[in-house]
Amino acid sequence: MKPELRQYFRLNRLPHIWCPGCGNGIVVGALVRAIHDQGLNQDEVVIVSGIGCSSRASGYLDFNTVHTVHGRALAFATGIKLANPKLTVFVLMGDGDAAAIGGNHLIHAARRNIDLKAIVFNNSIYGMTGGQVSPLTPQGKRATTAPYGVVANAFDLTELAKGAGATFVARGTAYHVVQLTDLLKQGIRHKGFSLVEAVTQCPVAYGRQNKPADPDKMLRWQKENAVNIRNRHKYSQEELEGKFLTGVLCKKDATEFTEGYQHLRDLLDSHE
Repeated sequence: MKPELRQYFRLNRLPHIWCPGCGNGIVVGALVRAIHDQGLNQDEVVIVSGIGCSSRASGYLDFNTVHTVHGRALAFATGIKLANPKLTVFVLMGDGDAAAIGGNHLIHAARRNIDLKAIVFNNSIYGMTGGQVSPLTPQGKRATTAPYGVVANAFDLTELAKGAGATFVARGTAYHVVQLTDLLKQGIRHKGFSLVEAVTQCPVAYGRQNKPADPDKMLRWQKENAVNIRNRHKYSQEELEGKFLTGVLCKKDATEFTEGYQHLRDLLDSHE
């Protein structure tokens, strides 16, 4: 670890408990580098997480941190941001927190365009609780609750967020860590709801059931199947089949919720 980054970790909580080969540490490292490079005040950063493998990150990071209940990370983060809009609030979520039990909160946080930095660790499975199907498990892949393969289609969280009104949506991978760090920095600078999906590997819960369980090969899969949106025009529709886009997928300006709320308060105060 670079000396300048040590200040952002609770070193007495390390080493972490993530499985060997897990990509969550890579994603957290990208987040810390993004925070450092953007020069954020450590005391004005809040890390909110729910329940799951990725949500353990809040315990390792030395900011204002809240480890909340399953699926409610965005609800807690919304309250924090409304109480003190000057804070930079990151919301670390996995499949369930963002797409299953917490899916409704994701839709409405995006709709409100509240200035939260949502980071979704997408490892395609519920890793912490035994390898069950998640809303992000690809169709046909196996899980402990789908030993013969998943029948339903998986969510595309980036499309869901865009449709709900998110004003910054991006996707990166644990393999493309430089790009992921840059996407997180862009999300930090954006005024409004931003969602960055981080495709990451789970060799133990996902890899053992779907092969390969080798984290090196899983990272190589990310390298070979991710297509930077800037290069999309180089591929035919058939060549894009089975691949996924990375980079900034949506960026637009709209009224941010806390600013609009303050304007309403000012208006009401002027009428008293």
